[in-house]
Amino acid sequence: MTNTAPARERTPKVLVETSRELPLVSVSVALRTGAILDPPEAQGAMRFLARLMRRSAGGRSADANDRLIEGMGGSLGAEVSQSALVFQGTVIARSLDRFVEALVDTIVRPTLPDEELERLRRETEAELKESLDDDRGLVNRWFRRRIFPGHPYSRSSGGTLGGVRSVTGDMLKALYRRAVVADNLLFAFSGDITEERAQKIAETLAGAVGGGPAPADDTPEPSVPPGRRLVFVDKPERSQTQILIGGLGSHPADPDHVALSIANTAFGGTFTARLMQEVRAKRGWSYGAYSNLPFDRQRQAFSLWTFPKASDAPACIALELEMLRAFREKGLTSSEFGWAKRYLVRSHAFALDTAAKRVGLTLDTELYNLPTGYYSQYVENLGAATLELANQAVRERLSDENILFSVVGTEQTTFADVKAAIPNLSSADVVRYDAE
Repeated sequence: MTNTAPARERTPKVLVETSRELPLVSVSVALRTGAILDPPEAQGAMRFLARLMRRSAGGRSADANDRLIEGMGGSLGAEVSQSALVFQGTVIARSLDRFVEALVDTIVRPTLPDEELERLRRETEAELKESLDDDRGLVNRWFRRRIFPGHPYSRSSGGTLGGVRSVTGDMLKALYRRAVVADNLLFAFSGDITEERAQKIAETLAGAVGGGPAPADDTPEPSVPPGRRLVFVDKPERSQTQILIGGLGSHPADPDHVALSIANTAFGGTFTARLMQEVRAKRGWSYGAYSNLPFDRQRQAFSLWTFPKASDAPACIALELEMLRAFREKGLTSSEFGWAKRYLVRSHAFALDTAAKRVGLTLDTELYNLPTGYYSQYVENLGAATLELANQAVRERLSDENILFSVVGTEQTTFADVKAAIPNLSSADVVRYDAE
């Protein structure tokens, strides 16, 4: 289908990072809205749309489109987050013109046929059923559902069985007309390409896309309900558990975000961090123990992840809770802070060592409304952060009271002990691992 609304005369936003090291070009075409556009009853609809656009580009079959891209020595896929949908491909430079034609077919001329929709629905249902075997995926899924209840970020961009079964052809065509408009596009190029050529490609593609206003992202700031809550995901015969503990996190727009990132690195961001040393090195309870501080266009959740055997899960939870309390009350030591800052400064070089990575960071800055210079001035901002600011950020941003415990295990053997290990619980729910 084609969005027939007239496009407005407007120069598209184009990001370019030229490199002649290899005769390859990477192209990203991003929509500034992603799974937040999913109807509540049809979680996964935008991902469905992206995959169907790729499969039905130019009215060809999915197999024909795969052969076309592979025949150019290229690749083309799509990723969907809550805030963005990104088509990303790489191709040999000499095939760029043909690749752009295929990309135009994908974004401007997908047919979205019903027969391919049904085939994709069956495949997606099978993928979702298979994902129930992944305990780490399950603990993340239920953590996301419960940490910000009722918020768009609690929904799954990958979809649910019920959501996938609710998707219709008319729904996808309506989403396409709403999302695939020139004002909603952002382009990024890297590799063996000039700025002039990249600009012409972007103008050609944007000019072929329909007009109309870009969808507004009115996603509110998420919030965490008060109290300590437990969601126990009951799965039979689990000798090992998966545990996520967390609450409200941070966002790069916060003035103390970089300082808090340093603190998170020292607490649980590396193999030698405090959490890993206490959980794995000293006690051998979990092969890994990490903390995470992600972000989206709004805040996401700060979390701790471990996966001890079932008999060690209660003690592991109690230890993590005590470590989080001590982290908030006492903060980092000067040596921990200095080491984490040096680690982040040195490792940042690996985030910039290819043209594709550099333009990818610039693209993220645009897509997620990051402060100007967030990545380009990252090392300087690390240098400006102080131990006092980091410890203040830990005290003020993180909580050891308003938090969620998401645990995958077997109710009959593990739930009671896990529940007893968490003082002052405000709620404790048991859900089946295959529940919607």
